Parts: sequence; structure tokens; C-alpha cells
Amino acid sequence: MSTVELSYTAPPERISAGLRDGKGPLSAYAAAERLAEELPATIVPQPNRDGQVERLGQVSAVHRFVDAPGDSETVRWHLVEAGDPRRQTVVFLHGVPDSWWQWHYALESLVDRYHCLAIDLKGYGQSDKRTGDYRQPGVAAQLGTLLDTLGVDRYIVITHDRGTPIADHLVALHGARVVGYGRGQQHLWHLHPSLHPQEQLFISPEAPALLTDARRFVVTAYSRLTERTVEQDDLLRTIEEFSHPGIASAVPRYFHSSSFRQEWVDRRTRLVGSWVAPVLLLQGAGDPVQPREFYQDQALLDRLPRGSAIHLFDSGHFWPFEAAEETVSVIGAFCDQVSAGSAT
Repeated sequence: MSTVELSYTAPPERISAGLRDGKGPLSAYAAAERLAEELPATIVPQPNRDGQVERLGQVSAVHRFVDAPGDSETVRWHLVEAGDPRRQTVVFLHGVPDSWWQWHYALESLVDRYHCLAIDLKGYGQSDKRTGDYRQPGVAAQLGTLLDTLGVDRYIVITHDRGTPIADHLVALHGARVVGYGRGQQHLWHLHPSLHPQEQLFISPEAPALLTDARRFVVTAYSRLTERTVEQDDLLRTIEEFSHPGIASAVPRYFHSSSFRQEWVDRRTRLVGSWVAPVLLLQGAGDPVQPREFYQDQALLDRLPRGSAIHLFDSGHFWPFEAAEETVSVIGAFCDQVSAGSAT
């Protein structure tokens, strides 16, 4: 494995939603503070019930709580299910500071032809937050037992942000069970220490206190990393889902269990070469810490399985909300393509 030497200068801080004061554009942090103050109040999140139905637009989705083998004998997972289980399954994994809600537009769009499972990762939302194995291969193996418990054999997986390193291991683990991998918004082959500053935040002693203020943390993340407006209802629901008890203590465990560099080494030495399903790299063209050039390298695409490609969204980091229509269109077309290919 060769060492990648890269020189990259991040673009100037972006201004969230064009916020301005009387003198001109606000800085990213000032914009986040202003937005956090001006947003309507959020509710204290109430736990859902197993089997509870939630309407997503014109679609009915079901909240499920499933115990599957893992830490402390079992891990309790929360997920939202939509669509006929007899159809091809699509598994959605969110990032930070998100939850299953990150994929509600996709569930609404795909439910007529796919069986959709949007899962709260362990430590997030309403899934288990007890101590245990928070290494990415460990959580991937536990996700695998969840899919086994649900009776899911072959599936497509779509990811975003910190759900992606876990999926990297899951896709390697399950081999031909994975029909297609929509790999979203995460470092892959190229890496530079300046491009993952959040690692120090999450391993700092102050991390639990910072994450406890879900409103400020979510608004800051979305203010600094977006280029396009996010619907207020999506931002408010994201805050609510990140406010469930235990998240502030559980999420940092992932960062104490690994490092961005270790993830990079794992991908380059063994994971990428073990993927067999077509991979669609899904990246926001304007993400300030994930340069689009890193993913457009033809030599990189040549390392991925046959049929792999890249799609760059005209957005920042959070394209599931920034570019919702484009997201569901691109994901739907990818699912249709790989499903048709797997049937031949």
C-alpha cells in the first residue's frame, strides 16, 4: 500500500441559507447560532411503539423494534419499514447527526416497488445505546444478524456519512448477498488529516456535553456543510431524533473504537478489493472536506466492481435533504439497474 501525499486547501467557510446581519454575511458559526435561536421549539421525542404506523406523505411506514444477537446477548434495533417484504429489499444507513428520518423521502418514493428498511444505527435514534462493541466490523456483523433475524437474504444498501464505514465492512462480509452498494458521502481511497477534523471533537472529553445540546449540534453541522436550503421540518425532526436519551454518550464510542486513518487502511488493504456488487459513489459536489476530485479519479473507479460509477449532487454534504428530488431519482434508478442485473 502506497502512502497518499495530498495537498488540499478547503474553500472559504460557506454561509448557511444566506443568513446576513445588517453589515453582510454571517460567519458559519454565527449563522448557526442565529438559526438555532430562530427555529421553532422542538418537542421532547417520545419513543415509538413496535408496529406503530407513521404517515410519510401518502405512504404508510411501520416502526419496528427487533432484538437480534449481539452485545449483552442481543441488540435492540429500531427501524422503519415500508413496502412489500416479498420485493427486493433496500437497506438505508444514516450518518451523524441523523437517524432513519434522513431517508424518509426515499421511502416515500421507492415503496411502490421495493421493500425498504431505514435503520437507526446502534447508539443513535431509538436503537440500543448500551456499552459494547462499537468497532465498525463489530457493528457490521451485528447488522448482519439483524438482517438474518428479519429474513433478509439479498439486498441493496444505501448509506450516508458515518453509516458508510460500517457498510464497507457489511458489504465485504456479505459478498454476493449485496446486490448493489450506494456508497454515500464518506472518504474512500484518498485521505488527508486536514479532511477529518471532527475526529478530535468526538474523542474529546467535552464530546458528550456538546452532543447533549442536540439543537445547536445539528444546526451547526447543517449550517457548515450545506450549500442549499434544508426544509425546516426536516431540520426540526433531525434535532428531535438526535435528542433521544443516551445518544450523547453512545455516538463517541464509535470514534474511540477506531480512527479515520484505520478506516482508510482497512479499505485500501482489504475491504475495497472484497466488494463484488456494483458501487455507486454518491457525493455532494460542494462538501468542503470531501473534494469531488477524489472520487472522479478513473483509477479509483477501476478498482471498484464492474458496473460501478459516481454521481455528484449539486449540493453540499447533506444531499438527502438538500437535493431530495435528485436523491430519490438517482437512488431509484440505481436500485432498478442493479435489481434488473441481479435477475439475469
